[in-house]
Amino acid sequence: MEKRKLRIGLLLDGTELAAWAYRMIEIIGQSDYAEISLIVQNSLPAEERRLTLASKIANKIRERRFWTSVIRLTLATLVRLLIGKPGRLPDASKQVDGTELLAGVEVIKVYPRRQQFSDYIEGDDLARIQARDLDVFIRLGFRILRGGILGSARYGVWSYHHGDNRVNRGGPANYWEVMESSPESGSVLQILTEDLDGGRVLYRSYSSTDDMSLADNRSNVQWKTLHFIPRKLKELQEEGEETFFARVKEENAHLQIYDRPLYKAPTNSELSAHLWNKLSQKLRRKWDDTCYFRQWFLLYDICDKRSTSLWRFKHITPPKDRFWADPFIVTRDNKYYVFIEEFLYATNKGHISVIVMNKDGSFEPPVSVLEAPHHLSYPFILEFEGDVYMIPESRGNRTLELYKCTAFPHKWEFQKNLMKDCQVVDPTLFQCQGKWWMFVNQIETEGASLWDELFLYYSDSPISDTWTPHQRNPIVSDVKSARPAGRLFVHNGHLYRPSQNSSAHYGYGFNICEITKLTETDYEERIVSRVEPKWDRNIVSTHTINYEDGLTIIDGQLRRRRW
Repeated sequence: MEKRKLRIGLLLDGTELAAWAYRMIEIIGQSDYAEISLIVQNSLPAEERRLTLASKIANKIRERRFWTSVIRLTLATLVRLLIGKPGRLPDASKQVDGTELLAGVEVIKVYPRRQQFSDYIEGDDLARIQARDLDVFIRLGFRILRGGILGSARYGVWSYHHGDNRVNRGGPANYWEVMESSPESGSVLQILTEDLDGGRVLYRSYSSTDDMSLADNRSNVQWKTLHFIPRKLKELQEEGEETFFARVKEENAHLQIYDRPLYKAPTNSELSAHLWNKLSQKLRRKWDDTCYFRQWFLLYDICDKRSTSLWRFKHITPPKDRFWADPFIVTRDNKYYVFIEEFLYATNKGHISVIVMNKDGSFEPPVSVLEAPHHLSYPFILEFEGDVYMIPESRGNRTLELYKCTAFPHKWEFQKNLMKDCQVVDPTLFQCQGKWWMFVNQIETEGASLWDELFLYYSDSPISDTWTPHQRNPIVSDVKSARPAGRLFVHNGHLYRPSQNSSAHYGYGFNICEITKLTETDYEERIVSRVEPKWDRNIVSTHTINYEDGLTIIDGQLRRRRW
């Protein structure tokens, strides 16, 4: 029996929509699991905007706050010039006319009762809404909603909080993380309750903070989070109410006590301090970029087991015109063949090279083995049915490419694309339970970060071009642990996945995650070890680890003088 589509209502201030919200509504409207059935439009903001600029200034003068407003405007202008200009990412907040997108959807215009910061939809307005028998309301307008509207849809009012509600409640969205240089910016999807920002959490995710661009930090989070509601609506429709909300209940079972202030728009004094701090940061970074550069290099140790004391590792440092990263090991003829990304600064493009290392640690300089018109990195190697294959990262070509070794280790021939028209990075395969599992980081909308979300696929063969997406994709949505950092491995009967931590900056550190559940319908992992670049003050990053037959190898990033 075919399941009915969920009936969705939108709570809007008008038909002008932020670009990210427009795209989210578009995805829902094109889906087979939900439909937009009603728009509840707030009619009050349009009337209040009729207040003229002259009237506003006159009000400020009467309130003796005119010069305070002038100072505020000056500070805001300076902040905008320093870190508030349009960024490199497409603007997720850009206003888009949604008239055509929403054409044909019933509209109920309401006049909410306003009380301080809250909106109450009551009386006939509320009765008309309740009669429409909706499953979910999506809040994309109004202020803080309270009262009967919160229970007017069967599964409540779903609302984004562009911030981590465990450390940052209030607003402005994605602002304080930038101003306070937080390493990460959280985002939450919740079912609203009367407790401000304390509703039942449906989705929680983290991104790396771009602390020098308010626009890019906001856009990155918004482009990613637009997919949260479509994903959860699909889960709800496919799994059913009982299974879906049993998981929600379990995930919200623990008591959460909020011990931070309610964040608000900064005062003039706070804005002045932020402005000075950001200017100082920018000057320090400019000086650092002028005098120093960051270069990936390799570190290794050879012993009879996995090496765990990183301060013991020996260095392999490249010339200053390139970097070496993403080491993967193959053992042949009592030698180690270490395949790496070799990136030349002059061409701004990576290729795959191999370093031949003896069991005593002596090695030959790297030799190029695979080049393409586009960038290649992360040379994942696998052996299957007697042949050796490489699946490097080839995002620059919007493909995931498979190469076969025809003369080890120097000759590789392209076989086919495992995926096309995709943006995936760091493909990592593992065979388990009679299937091949492929872990990749991926983005679904241009403008979101490739560091944040881990997707899982499975197939009967590692060289198949048909991969089934996991039902819980993305299985990890957290910049601190999503992106792959090397081969999966079994140790003392436990299955582990190395993962990157890019919260402070790209490739800052890595984790060892124990996979506790891996099926076609479920996935769970937990971090059992965190590695940060603290054993050497000149090393600022480390983001890949691999082991084979006594050789443990990682990469690191050095802060080196330009001259």
